[in-house]
Amino acid sequence: MHKTISLFEAALPLLTMLACLVLGSVFFPIGTELLVFVMFIAAAVAGLIAARHGHDWDAIQRSTGTKFATVLPVILILLSIGMLIGTWMFSGTIPMLVYYGVQLVNPRFMIITAFLVTGMMSMTGSSWAAAGTIGVALMGVATAIEAPLAATAGAVVSGAYFGDKLSPLSDQTNICAIGANANLYDHIRNMVYTAGPSFIVALLVYLAAGILTDANSVAGSDFNHPILQEIEQAYSISWLVFIPALIVIIGTFNRKPAALVMVISSVTAMAIGIGVHGFSPYNAILSAITGFNVSMLEGMSNSSSDMLNILLNRGGINSMSTTLIIIIAAFLLAAGMDVSGGLDKLLQTMIERARSVFGLVAATLASGATMIALTSHGGVTALIVGGLFQDGYRERGLAPENLSRSLEDSVTILEPLLPWTVSAIFMATTLGVPTLAYMPWAVFCMTGWMFSLLMASIYERTGFGLKALQAE
Repeated sequence: MHKTISLFEAALPLLTMLACLVLGSVFFPIGTELLVFVMFIAAAVAGLIAARHGHDWDAIQRSTGTKFATVLPVILILLSIGMLIGTWMFSGTIPMLVYYGVQLVNPRFMIITAFLVTGMMSMTGSSWAAAGTIGVALMGVATAIEAPLAATAGAVVSGAYFGDKLSPLSDQTNICAIGANANLYDHIRNMVYTAGPSFIVALLVYLAAGILTDANSVAGSDFNHPILQEIEQAYSISWLVFIPALIVIIGTFNRKPAALVMVISSVTAMAIGIGVHGFSPYNAILSAITGFNVSMLEGMSNSSSDMLNILLNRGGINSMSTTLIIIIAAFLLAAGMDVSGGLDKLLQTMIERARSVFGLVAATLASGATMIALTSHGGVTALIVGGLFQDGYRERGLAPENLSRSLEDSVTILEPLLPWTVSAIFMATTLGVPTLAYMPWAVFCMTGWMFSLLMASIYERTGFGLKALQAE
């Protein structure tokens, strides 16, 4: 017989994870190794609690498998982007974007440029595609012109989620509207109340950071920058190298399966590397699987600079293997809490304590953040949390667009800030900057929930910031 779980037991795995992260960071470097170890400890605690309440290991394994299956499309995209980065290095696509970016971008405006360019790219409906393509190129430019990498990565993440959040082409935006039973375009319009101020704050922060950039930084217009000469030596300058990027842009805009588009782009990039630059077919395969390496460039392996090595030596499907281990650990934790009833207990407690409009919005944000932290699946989280809170918003005379906005301000934009989630791991792996390093600079993602709470706090006094439910 299964016992009723207490609130303390429900929260204990999360408290364990937080305590271990804080304690571990005092004695060890914060990295993927510590994160994996902490996740397994928290998962073990969740499993022991589930066992105490009469559940067995088979139930946890089945729940883990189910959760893993729900994010299989995301995992395929993850592996595809690993392949994409390696083959784009092989074809010269990313190096050429860096080549022209170094000549065009001034270090003082690198951060704000990263934010705006990634934001425009992600309006095609995919934050991951934007970060994994133009975001990687922007990080290469930042490295070459000695711009701050953590700030640039944070701006890329902010831009990626700003465009994705407001795009009618985005799967997550559509699912949040469906989860709240809201009209898609009403949902997007209502997000302006929180996304607009967050966008402005991000712009001001990135502009100020650029103005304060060390005046001795390398000038972006320096046509004699050493990296330019090395790229010219390594690759043939040709417009053909941009075809793989064009394939991704067109495929994403036309809503084609992301993983399939990226594989097609990768195969095209391999062909371009062989046909345009004269690289070997074997190195094309290595680039896709183990990642590109400067040693593949004839005559460059011993003379390449550290900067070129940092720019080129990356990518490959194998580069995502650690990410998959973290995902498995996270799902073991989520499965243990799910099987024991701990997750349901936490969500129901939050709902019961929402006694005002402010409390309702705060409970929605907390529920969304808790569940996305445990599932790493924005779609499932939005549908479940949205279903739980629909009646609460209706009873308080609030339009469903307020619920869908709260889902976006927690589920969508907080996920890349939680180091163990799939999105955060992807961003850190792809951009080459740890989550905790770019987090303070992901201003758009950091401030969305703040403006969401602010609008809820002033609504009952002013009637502004939330949309009232219209009489049918």
